[in-house]
Formats: sequence, structure tokens, C-alpha cells
Amino acid sequence: MALTPLDIHNKEFGRGFRGYDEDEVNEFLEQLVKDYENILEENKQLKEKLKQSQEQISHFNTIEETLQKSILIAQEAAEDVRRNSMKESKLIVKEAEKNADRIINEALTRARKISVEIEDLKKQSKVFRNRFKMLIEAQLDLINMDDWDQLLVYEMETERLEVAADQEN
Repeated sequence: MALTPLDIHNKEFGRGFRGYDEDEVNEFLEQLVKDYENILEENKQLKEKLKQSQEQISHFNTIEETLQKSILIAQEAAEDVRRNSMKESKLIVKEAEKNADRIINEALTRARKISVEIEDLKKQSKVFRNRFKMLIEAQLDLINMDDWDQLLVYEMETERLEVAADQEN
């Protein structure tokens, strides 16, 4: 069992025939009591500091564990986001390819349709041209007919008749 300052203070020594100087012993014991009390107080403070330090270490260890878990969770979340981004980008690319194929197919279909329409318009143009040419040729044939000359002659004869009729009168 450890001595207390009170134990040191109350310690009495037996008296011998030529013993120690009582005042010196008492003075030494008083100094010893003060030093021992200081050491005990310092020990108490150091224990308190040690306890606080251990509590802080425990607190910091808890924080470190929490941070490590948070980092792991953040890394897993980042990996999930990356994986999801990759999946989404692949889906977007596939969708874009489908849309591109659809647009190309629609354009090809439309181009074929326009090509057919152009060919149809060319045929209609040839038919119209031929019909118009035939109409003009028919009109030219009408103009070139001798009937026009006879019409002119007929008019001349009517003029002669009119002149002759005027003379008779």
C-alpha cells in the first residue's frame, strides 16, 4: 500500500540514545510531505490528461473509421455513377444509331419516291411534248391547207360581185 502525505506527516520515530535531531527530521518530513503532495497532484493531473488524451484518441479513431467508411461509400458511389454513366452512354449511342438508321432509311425511301416521281414527270413531259407537237403540227397543217387560198379567192370574187352590182345600179 502506498504512503499518503498524511502517513508521512503523522509518522513518529522511536527515540534512541543519541538519535537524530528532532527539528531536522520534522523539517525534512515537512519537505517530504510537500514534495509527495506535489507529486501526487501532478500524478493526478497527468492521469486526467492521459484520460482526456485517450478519449480524444478514441474520438479521433471513431472519426477516422467514419471517414474511412465515408471514403469507401463515396468510392462505391463514384463507381456506381461511373458504371451507370457507361450504361447510359451506351444506351444513348444505341438510340442515336437507331435514330440514324431510321433517318437514313426514311431518306432513302423518300429519295426513291422522289426518283419515281421524277421519272413519272419525265414520262408525262414527253407525252405532253408529243401531244403539243402534234397539236402544233395539226394547226400548221390547217394553216398550210389550200382552203385558206380559196378563202382569199372567195373574198375576191365577192368583191367583184359587189363591184359588178354597183355598176349595174
